[in-house]
Amino acid sequence: MKRLILVTSPPASGKTYVSKKLAERLDHVVYLDKDTLIPLSKKVFEAAGEEYNRSSDFFEKYIRDAEYETVVAIAMEALDYADMVLINAPFTKEIRNWDYMENLQKTLKSKLACLSVIWVKTDIDVVKRRMEERNSDRDKWKLENWDEYIAGCDFSIPEELEALSEEKNLFIFENSDDREFHESMAKVTAFLES
Repeated sequence: MKRLILVTSPPASGKTYVSKKLAERLDHVVYLDKDTLIPLSKKVFEAAGEEYNRSSDFFEKYIRDAEYETVVAIAMEALDYADMVLINAPFTKEIRNWDYMENLQKTLKSKLACLSVIWVKTDIDVVKRRMEERNSDRDKWKLENWDEYIAGCDFSIPEELEALSEEKNLFIFENSDDREFHESMAKVTAFLES
């Protein structure tokens, strides 16, 4: 059966590192990163005369959802030609929306594919340190307004993933230190190849 893998969690939990290392281990996987769309999104800010701020109301209204729609559409097209597609993206809103998750699974079922979610679980203090270390302009507002930003983040495992857990298509990837990373990587690789 074909498989769409979502590697998801709040920003700076280590999704990109986990996703790339996982893609290296899997055979014949198409790797997609929503952040690849950032240069295009920056042009939208520029064309609209808006300051670049991925935490702004402008981003939420005009750009955010379009980025997700685009990366998922590319993944669905890739599933026509590949057996496994991995998307690296937070999916913060979508992963907690029953309707979205059900519709995604129905679409995948029509392609004879299943959904697997890898939730990257990382301690909040490690998240902040990683965000500081990566020194990205997308995190500028978040770090300058850390208390406000972190209050709006939900690091809990979404209830909407319970059905996937029952189907053994949910994996919690512990990623707060090297030991956790290596143990989780071995387990998730076995999980996806089974």
